[in-house]
Amino acid sequence: MDFHTYIHAVGTGHKGNRDLSFEESCNMMQHLLKRTAYPEQIAAFLLGWRMKPETTEEFRGALHTCDAHTHTTPIANSLELGYPFDGKRHNPYLFPLTASLLKEHLNLIVTGDVLQPAKGGITTQDICRHAPLSSNLYYFDRKHYCPALHALSDIRHRLGLRTGLNTIEKLPKVAQSEYALTGVFHKPYVAKYLDIFASRYQRFALLQGNEGTPELFSKGRLWLSVKGDVQESIIDPKRYGIHYQRSWERISLQTSLQQLTDPSETLYKLAQLNGAILLVVAGKAASIDEAYAQLS
Repeated sequence: MDFHTYIHAVGTGHKGNRDLSFEESCNMMQHLLKRTAYPEQIAAFLLGWRMKPETTEEFRGALHTCDAHTHTTPIANSLELGYPFDGKRHNPYLFPLTASLLKEHLNLIVTGDVLQPAKGGITTQDICRHAPLSSNLYYFDRKHYCPALHALSDIRHRLGLRTGLNTIEKLPKVAQSEYALTGVFHKPYVAKYLDIFASRYQRFALLQGNEGTPELFSKGRLWLSVKGDVQESIIDPKRYGIHYQRSWERISLQTSLQQLTDPSETLYKLAQLNGAILLVVAGKAASIDEAYAQLS
């Protein structure tokens, strides 16, 4: 289908806009990844799509096409962590510490790329290129597993805004993982994320994590989906004697790496708590309390 059809569907205003079908979304994404649309057309569509806004059916279709362009490397007993590709600005990442605590239990999958709009934070790529990684932590760079999506980075930077791609890129299932956890910032997105991603995994979870990441720093909710059944729970670090003061100052890469190399007792306990969450998501512990005691 001519790409103008998709621009017209999302860019003619409230009365003229319409949602794309699953098949149309698959084809739209083919145009983006194969670059059979001009850069100006791609940017116009992404902006209109965001403003419309996107539907779960459209996300599913786009993700289906991305799957066909993704080179996978299956890793057994693995849990995929879905981090935003626009990075973290204020607090360090925990996943290298968390992975080291789970060496005997679980493999962790992290994906990344060059920084994407619009937060301007430190990326998983920055961390994985400079921090020591335990043997059970696998980092996949999108330049290699999905070069066609990586190649859209320049267009996205010129646009300078979040788009629907920020959502679908979080969980590419590059390792064919059985389990997955990603972060969610706004509660209305919980149902949408469950509709998009849950059926792709045996066990799928959403965490009200720090800066939209799948990392808990303060009291938040966990939604765990198993075979369509969703259980919601509240996790409070203070229950485990953890009193972390979140930073609102911009963190540098050097500081973030230093905190991973020489973590404070509080940060280390946070990594233990997040490890406990992952054991529950993967079905390797019946409760956070049980898993936390095991890792302590």
